[in-house]
Amino acid sequence: MISDKIRLTAKEILEKEFKSSMRGYRQEEVDKFLDTIIKDYESFHQIIEDLQQENMRLKKQMEDMQKKQTSPQANTTNFDILKRLSHLEKHVFGSKLYD
Repeated sequence: MISDKIRLTAKEILEKEFKSSMRGYRQEEVDKFLDTIIKDYESFHQIIEDLQQENMRLKKQMEDMQKKQTSPQANTTNFDILKRLSHLEKHVFGSKLYD
């Protein structure tokens, strides 16, 4: 799930405050926070890539379905279906159906 991979929100990043030391911010704390941001961006990148691949797959699937609908077999009428069903019933049940 997408939310399982993402640990920070934009608001959390914006509101993050670092404790300062004599020379400024604690370098270890900043590095740790930046590592978390980097992992999130890697997750975002992977999520985007996965969604793009799924999008392409679904578009292809939709194109294939549209092609099938425009094929001559897709233009089968109810009459054709009933005719086939009647032939199938005759084949399966034979003369028992009409006794």
